[in-house]
Amino acid sequence: MEMNEKKFTPVISFKPIVLPAPGRGEDLQVRVSAPAQGSRLPVIIFSHGYGWSLEGYGPLVDDWTARGFAVIQPTHLDSRTLNLPPEDPRMPLIWRFRVDDLKRILDQLDFIEAAVPGLEGRLDRSRIAAAGHSWGGQSVSMLLGARVIGDQGESGEDMSDSRIKAGVLLATPGRGGADLSPFAAAHFPFMNPDFSGMKTPTLVVAGDHDQSRLSTRGPDWFADPYFLSPGSKSLLTLFGAEHTLGGIAGYDVAETTDAHPERVALLRQITGAYLRDALQLDDSSWPAACQALEETANPLGRIESKH
Repeated sequence: MEMNEKKFTPVISFKPIVLPAPGRGEDLQVRVSAPAQGSRLPVIIFSHGYGWSLEGYGPLVDDWTARGFAVIQPTHLDSRTLNLPPEDPRMPLIWRFRVDDLKRILDQLDFIEAAVPGLEGRLDRSRIAAAGHSWGGQSVSMLLGARVIGDQGESGEDMSDSRIKAGVLLATPGRGGADLSPFAAAHFPFMNPDFSGMKTPTLVVAGDHDQSRLSTRGPDWFADPYFLSPGSKSLLTLFGAEHTLGGIAGYDVAETTDAHPERVALLRQITGAYLRDALQLDDSSWPAACQALEETANPLGRIESKH
């Protein structure tokens, strides 16, 4: 696949910015990465997968930042860097703490801007996207309009946020109920999403070799956020990809079981083009990316869309 690369620019990265978080038990630490120059920077809030932290996902964050986005990464309470024990009273509701973390970032953008030297006044609050991997994808899906189905089958609280204009869900868990493995049903009962209210424009990314022990189904489980939600959605299926989609969690990390630099490069191009289109930064990158992938002789994936 050949695409014209965006001109890369110098970037800054600043950590930790500490946001007061009453009732959380730990203040919220975030990292900000942004182009060193430029104004009206579009924003991506990125939610890491289980156990990770603001240190992760360099293969994506570095690229997005160099292409003109400001990326804000929280460290959620499930991070290995915090090492909460299983008996911690926050654990049963840790999924809600995750969503609250993302909303706290939105509420504290002024504080975050002022904390980073040279960033104040440069973020475009009308162009904010949210992205997440794995459990982070479920967290982000809540901001996009998904809900958690309760014990009695009732739809849970609407935690969507109109400040988020677009989403990217990477290897995000699908439908719960009978589709959960006994292990997941016992330990993660909140993994029971209702995607029928997820109306925000979203790109869903799934690997066709991503077999999860959390589900009784195959890799198609990770495409549920696309097929079970209404409105404008796109699905990128990556051929041969497992849960880290070729290695997005970090450079040379041990948990990458399907290391594939070309696949990661494709994912960076596709996600960057999608977000530029969804945030109305330009209307040519996304059609060009879709066409380039379709015309590739031996593609690493396929894209489908609905409106």
